[in-house]
Amino acid sequence: MVILLNKPLGMTCSHKEDGALVYDVLPGRWKRRNPAVSTIGRLDKQTSGLLLLTDDGGLLHRVISLKRHIKKIYRAKLARPLDGTEGDLFASGQLMLEGEDKPLAPAELEVVSETEALLTVTEGRYHQVRRMFAATGNHVEKLHRERVGGLALPDGMVPGQWELLSEELTASIFR
Repeated sequence: MVILLNKPLGMTCSHKEDGALVYDVLPGRWKRRNPAVSTIGRLDKQTSGLLLLTDDGGLLHRVISLKRHIKKIYRAKLARPLDGTEGDLFASGQLMLEGEDKPLAPAELEVVSETEALLTVTEGRYHQVRRMFAATGNHVEKLHRERVGGLALPDGMVPGQWELLSEELTASIFR
């Protein structure tokens, strides 16, 4: 089973934390599934958008594997205008995040406006997109994941809405 959820703000991708959980929007009987339904990667509480969940451990590992280079596209609304140097820095493969000892894989930046950008990453480090912009002296005010691999959040899908994915749509993740 593979589920696509338009994750709302304020929900946590955890089974055990206090407060609203992404699992709360799913049918109650799915909480008792064995194997359990788990998120494929995580989105922090302040990030909305495309979140995948599954009870298929093999699929979960294929999607998050660094060897697969699955692209994830985020729309970031920034506190300050971009200065024009971010794209080259993110693409360089040389950016080191604070507290880490390995540079990030190259990422693609597409400028939407002076304070909005699409960022494509292939890793999923802790708060990666927010930390990348922080490394340039900027702050992400709003973050939304639009795509994982070849799978996009459907137009008109409202926050909190979910759907079961067909095998064909699941396969599109890897395209």
